[in-house]
Amino acid sequence: MTAAYKAPFVYFGGKRTVAHVVWERFGDAPVYAEPFAGSLAVLLGRPGWTPEHHGVETVNDKDGMVANAWRGILHDPEATAHHADWPANENDLHARHAWLTERRGELASRLEGDPDYFDAKVAGWWLWGMSQWIGGGFCGGDGPWVRQEVAPGDWQLVHLGNAGQGVSRRLVHLGDAGQGVSRRLVHLGDAGQGELDGTGESGLLSWLLALAERLRRVRVCSGEWDRILTPSAMAQSIPGPRAIFLDPPYSADRAECYSEDSFEVANHVREWAITAGRDRNHRIALCGYAGEGHDGLVAEHGWAEWGWTAHGGMSNDKGAGSGGNNERERIWFSPGCLAARQRGLFDAVAATEEMAP
Repeated sequence: MTAAYKAPFVYFGGKRTVAHVVWERFGDAPVYAEPFAGSLAVLLGRPGWTPEHHGVETVNDKDGMVANAWRGILHDPEATAHHADWPANENDLHARHAWLTERRGELASRLEGDPDYFDAKVAGWWLWGMSQWIGGGFCGGDGPWVRQEVAPGDWQLVHLGNAGQGVSRRLVHLGDAGQGVSRRLVHLGDAGQGELDGTGESGLLSWLLALAERLRRVRVCSGEWDRILTPSAMAQSIPGPRAIFLDPPYSADRAECYSEDSFEVANHVREWAITAGRDRNHRIALCGYAGEGHDGLVAEHGWAEWGWTAHGGMSNDKGAGSGGNNERERIWFSPGCLAARQRGLFDAVAATEEMAP
């Protein structure tokens, strides 16, 4: 995977470090679906992708902010980069959080109803805010601050109680000299500083242009997870296996951490996967914790289980006080998946290098 094919934001529970394992089990499937898109770590980690060699790839996220960001990157990377390129500023963070949160409902409706709709300003501001916000909940609407029009055209933030523990108590991320989005990305051209280079393009824009090329034929949907898993959505007329990567919000032993969160959806996803997995033409990977309810997939339904350890950043906080959850990470593979290859010393070294900053 090239350095450019990484999400331009940090996302809770991303699977970038294990994407290569998933693709070993999927193989070169002509149809791919990712119903819980998030940072698109697995799709972006697909090996051997070229503009000429692609199948039908469809992704979805119920969180309109996530889907809109990917559509903005895909359809107008220049405008999205323009709005995302902004220095760290705590007042701006609070104001943009409130402005974006107000638009969540309308944005979701438009994204679900129009597959071509996106808002580049919302996309850029959300990318910028995600790189600044400490912890989860950005644009989640849980804080006590809202915008209120006190006079025509005159808006201010109004505090609604909760002892001021909401938006105003969030601090911006000030690491890496507080350079904002462009400093949170892998350095591309001009050391990723976001400063103009000789071509007039910033490191951030170069990043998004590369992602736009990768996503050129990817269908980005927004709504319920199973909307892209119907026979018509899965391009039933195309022969060959269907690869489906399922990474729903985990159902146990974690804090609430997504703007669109649920502790029940993982159980519904598992039931769907059991039925779909009986078809050997389906190659399904289901992510979760050991002990949260998926363990019966192996003994009762012939799935394979693969354990791994999450390292660094938000992945260590999944349990939010329960401790040790990074050791409970599992991926279950349906019977239609390819056999796992034997792993050795050099694989361990490569995995360590991949996880290094």
